[in-house]
Amino acid sequence: MPIRRANAEWKGDLKAGKGSINTETKLLNNTPYDAGSRFESGSTTNPEELIGAAHAGCYSMALANSLSKEGFKVNSIKTDAKVHLEKLESGFTITKIELDTVGEVEGIDAAAFAKHAEQTKSGCPVSKALTGPMIVLNAKLK
Repeated sequence: MPIRRANAEWKGDLKAGKGSINTETKLLNNTPYDAGSRFESGSTTNPEELIGAAHAGCYSMALANSLSKEGFKVNSIKTDAKVHLEKLESGFTITKIELDTVGEVEGIDAAAFAKHAEQTKSGCPVSKALTGPMIVLNAKLK
């Protein structure tokens, strides 16, 4: 399986600084992010928004796969992710991710859809990653 790559660079302190995010596909290429968009509101992206996009995308794909394997015709799975960032005593923390999904699936009833949806919540790779993967850090000072 391929290893996916992305990078980010931050310049300056937290409040006045600015950063850019890049992905290997160049779909995000010098995409700006800053503290204002992260902790207040702003026009640039932020890590929580990107986590939400990744989680919604992964979940939608995984649910479609699960349903298709069971013989259901999937026309559409749309998932919205709400990533909650809160300031706790220990610092800023992602405390909750809400996934709201709507499926347009032929030949399935609400109970079966809900069962697949719940199983997929813990089965999609991004959900698994957000529950505590091993993180390896290689840090060096230039």
